[in-house]
Formats: sequence, structure tokens, C-alpha cells
Amino acid sequence: MKINILIMMLFAAITGSAQNNINITPMPAEVKPGKGNFVLNRNTIIVLEGSHLEKTASLFNAYLQSAYGYKLKTVKGFRGANAIRLNFERLDYPIAGAYILNVDKNGIYIAGDNEAGVFYGMQTLIQLMPIDKDLGIKKTDIDFSIPYVSINDHPRFAYRGMHLDVGRHFFPVDFIKKYIDYLAAYKYNTFHWHLTEDQGWRIEIKKYPLLTQVGSCRDQTLIGRYGSNKYDGIKYCGYYTQQQIKDIVKYAADRYITTIPEIEMPGHSTAALASYPFLGCTKGPYKVMDTWGVLDDVYCAGNDSTYTFIENVLDEVMQLFPSKYIHIGGDECPKERWKACPVCQLRIKNEKLKDEHALQSYFIQRIEKYLNGKGRKIIGWDEILEGGLAPNATVMSWRGEEGGIAAAKDNHDAIMTPGSHCYLDHSQTKNEDSVTIGGYLPLEKVYGYEPIPAVLNATEAKHVLGAQGNVWTEYMASPEKVEYMVFPRMMALSEVLWSPKEKKNWNDFEKRLPVIFSKLDDQKINYSKAYYDLQATVLPTAGFNGVQWKVESKLKDGFIGYPSAPGGSDALVYTTPFMVTETKSLFACYFLNHKPIGCVDQKFYFNKATGKKITLSVPPHKSYPGDGAFTLVNGVQNEKGLAKSSEFLGFLNDVEAVIDLGSSQRCSTVVVYALRQQGSWIWQPSTVSAFYSEDGISYRSLGLTDDYVTKNGINGSITISFNATNMRFVKVIIQSHGPIPDGSPGAGSPSWLFLDEIEVN
Repeated sequence: MKINILIMMLFAAITGSAQNNINITPMPAEVKPGKGNFVLNRNTIIVLEGSHLEKTASLFNAYLQSAYGYKLKTVKGFRGANAIRLNFERLDYPIAGAYILNVDKNGIYIAGDNEAGVFYGMQTLIQLMPIDKDLGIKKTDIDFSIPYVSINDHPRFAYRGMHLDVGRHFFPVDFIKKYIDYLAAYKYNTFHWHLTEDQGWRIEIKKYPLLTQVGSCRDQTLIGRYGSNKYDGIKYCGYYTQQQIKDIVKYAADRYITTIPEIEMPGHSTAALASYPFLGCTKGPYKVMDTWGVLDDVYCAGNDSTYTFIENVLDEVMQLFPSKYIHIGGDECPKERWKACPVCQLRIKNEKLKDEHALQSYFIQRIEKYLNGKGRKIIGWDEILEGGLAPNATVMSWRGEEGGIAAAKDNHDAIMTPGSHCYLDHSQTKNEDSVTIGGYLPLEKVYGYEPIPAVLNATEAKHVLGAQGNVWTEYMASPEKVEYMVFPRMMALSEVLWSPKEKKNWNDFEKRLPVIFSKLDDQKINYSKAYYDLQATVLPTAGFNGVQWKVESKLKDGFIGYPSAPGGSDALVYTTPFMVTETKSLFACYFLNHKPIGCVDQKFYFNKATGKKITLSVPPHKSYPGDGAFTLVNGVQNEKGLAKSSEFLGFLNDVEAVIDLGSSQRCSTVVVYALRQQGSWIWQPSTVSAFYSEDGISYRSLGLTDDYVTKNGINGSITISFNATNMRFVKVIIQSHGPIPDGSPGAGSPSWLFLDEIEVN
């Protein structure tokens, strides 16, 4: 029996009749179930009581044809009980898109405050319709029941966005349209299309044909995670013609979705520089990048020819995209080339700018002025705040919420996209089953996001237009991987953006997951079931003697067990956390009907420091806290190289760790495991020194070294070896690399120190 069928059996036991079939995402503002059902059949008629509603009727019929094999007749002015009536009504809500939907003995009535509102009402009706494979409906059946219900609904935020990066990996037109359909189904109204990158220029610009002839292709693509230095050797190309873009923009508009293009500047631009080297400070040669990360080569901000090029590009972009906003990026722009460029330095002098950060502000403001003159506005990532914000810019806050808060307090509009809650490229499972960029963003954390920061007052809060889910595709090479990464998290985010704050209820959303998953199955969408993974944590013991491995499940109808082999049906039932006092691998599964449906494994590397008491001179950075100091002695080594994994502690300074071994022990090595990922500003320790003591007061040196040995190109270790010595306390001083040197990504900024484990043997 397939895992998804097993899960659905369990879901049925948990949720019964799925809330009387009233299962809608995002949850409407007001839902009043009735008693009875309306029977929709081939004789049902769509009645257009308002003008300009043919498009919504046509899209509904397209859905019926696809899902059930027939269409309904559309008429104007007919009144009868066997009808779906579409109309307009005045609905007094501050944000457009409100609707009402009534299903009763008189038929189905949908009315919106505008065309989009009627469309959203129709999307809700589709969610009320049965799922053929689970409810016995066949494609040839001509009627089925829709429950009586009265719905009054309206959006909470005006900006409800989903992003897609096609620069790192290119996706065909058919999938872009499918992606837009996903957005429409859950009442998103903005598609943020990231079209240019270091790794590929994806939009045809007729004035500059080399952008697609050269810039749309890279020689090869990185294999595995960033830092592997392994490549596939296969040329990778792809771009959208202007006609394809027009088609996609119209396709989205027909579904009341605005498409906002992103043309990156002044950084993330080497695909453009490779096409036209005069755009860079060094004049090349440049190449379209075949790896990820942040690169020093950016548009030259001193040459007027750069601005002429960008303005010409934007002229063609504006002809293709009628959106009010044009996204101009503005993020992760190193200043190294500008510092060494005499033309950029002359620009700083002539414009009386303070420094290179002010030069970036000059660049952004100059582009903004041009776009404002064409009747458009700019959106940029929160780095556009550096050096002074452009007068009419909207800030997209991704490095936490600070950028959005600063913008709102300065009377600028903001869109919240913090990596902590909105980056859907982050892993949704701790039991990693495919390569992701790292981080851990489970479904419930997405659902728990509140876009309006508590520090804003009522006036400032009005500047928060909404939020957006971001989908960066370094590790998403196929449409199936994109689907897997966004579902079901984009559905949780849709409720954050649409439903009233007081209506949000995680327990209710959790109960709706069975039907949500069943509908995704019905649509053949490749979604993640990570929410039902076993959750394993490593805990200290009361006496600092070893560690505990605790395993939990959200499911209740089966049991957690330790099979004798992965996938085995025989298992010892888990009752209490497993004690670990030696190097070993553990494996556990959740069993339903003696079948494993979710498993987790963990290898422990036991040493004299494992589970012992540890204190740090400084706490880890709030962005990378792991499980506190215990993370460094929990016996778990991060072998996957995830920069944002909970198995790393992140620091921006030197660290001193003191480990109490509990009694005098004879030792001969101290090993510090650390990450090196320089493209992410993470450097190995500059030096590691170790000391020992019997009383915890007087310490003697065991040695100092900077010999960092990589294990797989990313993870590595520094080992201090010495003659066997008795000791109870071990002090380890780990020195940060300090400021990032010139010529490296992030030059001049403090480097990150990411520590994994400290071993004593």
C-alpha cells in the first residue's frame, strides 16, 4: 500500500467527515454551513448578472472540462434554481477583492466588489467541489453535491505575492502558467518573476541581442551543494521571447494576478557583463557564472553608458509588463570593483557622495527617477536602504524585518519577505531527502508568520502592503522540485495573507491538511509530506553522562518503533528517549498497521566531551542559535554542510568554550569541527588554541594551530594533538577569521564563524 494512502486512512480517522466538506484554504472571514446540498449537473447554467464576467465563467468551465469532462452553458439574465449566478455587490472593505458566496436551494450565488472578487468567489466554489478519486466521483458522472453554505470573505492584505527565480534554473512556459494557476487557486494576486541573474539572463531584449545569445547560457552547472566544486560539464541555456512573456503576462492578468518583473542591478549582473563587457568596471573578460553565491563583478556605477543600457532595457521591459511596479533588485552588491574603479571614484567625488554605499543609493535613485518619469515605481530588496532610500521606493524586506520596519517608519511602503518565514527554498524537513540551500522552515512556522511587526504603530502598519513567498532555485532544477518545495507551505502563507488575523487558527489548518493533501494528490502535484516526519532531538542527561535521543510524532493512531533494518516491519516499540553512551547509528519509524510511513536516522560520534557540561564566553548569534552551547557536545556532526542547520552555532566574534569532563580523564587530542563556505561569508577559524586544568582555575596550554582540514570541501576540522595528559577541564579558544579580505565575497564585512562540534579524546 502506498504511503499517501496510508496517510489518508489515518487522516480519515482523525478528521471524520472533513468538517462536513467545508474545507477552504485560505480560510474565509465568515463561513456559515447550512443543511442540505446543491446538486450541480450538466443542466446547471452559469448566469452572468454583471458585465465583464465572461472571463471568470470561461475559466470555471475550463476547470470543469479538465476535472469532470464537461462545460456548462453560459447565459445572461436567466433566473432559476439550477444556476450559478455571478454578479457585483457593494461590499465595504478597505481592500478590493471581497466576495460573498451562497449555496442553498435557490442555487449558487457569487457576488464580488469587483471582477477579482467574483473570481475569488469562484475559486472558493471550486474548493467546495468533491475530489473524484476520494469521493467516488468519476469523470463520466454528470452530477454531484455541493454543501449549502454562506460565505462572506475579503482579503487582509493588498499585496499577496509568490516569487519564482528562473535565473538559476529555467522553467518552460507551460510550467510558468501552471505556477500561476497555483497562485490563483489560493488567492495570490502578485507573481514576482526574477528574470536576470549571474547564472542566466532570461528575457529577450531586442536592442541588445547578446543578452540572450550569450547571457542566457552558462557552460555548466554546479553539482550538489555550493562549495562542492563539482560540475556537470553540460551547457545550460534558456530564455523567454517577448511574445512568450506577453502571453504569460496576459495569462496571469486573466486570473487577476499582476506580474512584476525583476531586472537585477547593480549586483547579480555577470550574465549581462558577459554579454556586453563595457558595462563592468574592469571591462572583462566575464563569463556567465556556473556556480552560486555573491560575485564581485557588478555594473559600473560611474559610466553613463551603464545607465543608458539599463534605461534601454527597462524601456522594453515596461512595454511587456504593465505593472505599476518594476523590481530592480539592489541586493548583495559588493563594492570592491567600485573602490578600485577610477570612474566610480570620480562619480563619488563629482556627486559629493560619502562612500560606495552612497554610490549604490545614487545608482538606485537615478534608475527610480527614470522609471518614475515613465509612470512606474520601483521595488528593491532592503539593501536599497543603504546610503539613503530612493524617494518613492517600496522596500522588500528579506534580511529579517528590520528593513521593512525602517521603511514603514520613514513613510515608505514595505513588503515583508523575511528568510525566517518566507523563503520556501529552505528545507521543510530535518530529515533531508534532497539538496536544499539549507535552513529549516517547517509548515507550522510559515503559518505562524505575522507580517505586521509589533513595533509599528497603526499609521506605520498601513505601509506594510503584505508579504511574499520567495522561491530561489539554485537547488530546484525541475518543476517537480519547485512543487515539492512550495507545497503545502504556499497554502499556509496564503492564509497568512488573506484571512483575518483573528481567524487564523493552526489547529484548524492542521485538521484541514487531509483534504488539502488529497486535493494535491488529485491534481498530481508533487508536494512534501514533511509535516508528518518524525521529529528527533538530542538532549543532555541530568548527570551529563551521555546524551538522549528523543523521537516524537504528531500522529496518534500508530506507534514509534526501532526496526531491525530500514523499512522493516518488525520493531521495538519506543517508549522513552534512547540513551546514547557510545558511537552508534539509530533509526526510528512511525508505524501504522505495522508499516513504516515516516522514518528518521541519526549517527552519534561519542567522545569524552559528549554530553558534558559546556559554557561559552559569548552566546551564539540570534540567527544561528542551534540548541545553545550543548550543540557543540551533543555527539552529532553535521555531515551535510547546511550553513543554516540547527547543528551549527553562528558567531561574529571569537569564542571561548570550557568543557567540564566530570572527572580527570587522560586525553591526547582536541578537535574543533567548523564550516567553510566563503561565498556565504563563512570562514574557517583563524586559529584554535586549547588549554587544560584539573581545578577549572589554573590552565596550561595544549597547543595552537590554524591547520584546517576539509572533509568534503565544505565541512572541516582543526585538530590539536599532544602527549596524553590528565585533565578535567578543557578550554578551547576559537578565533574568528575577522574581516573578510579584499577579493572575497563580502570583503570588509565581519566573517561568520560556524561551529559544529568539539571533540576531546
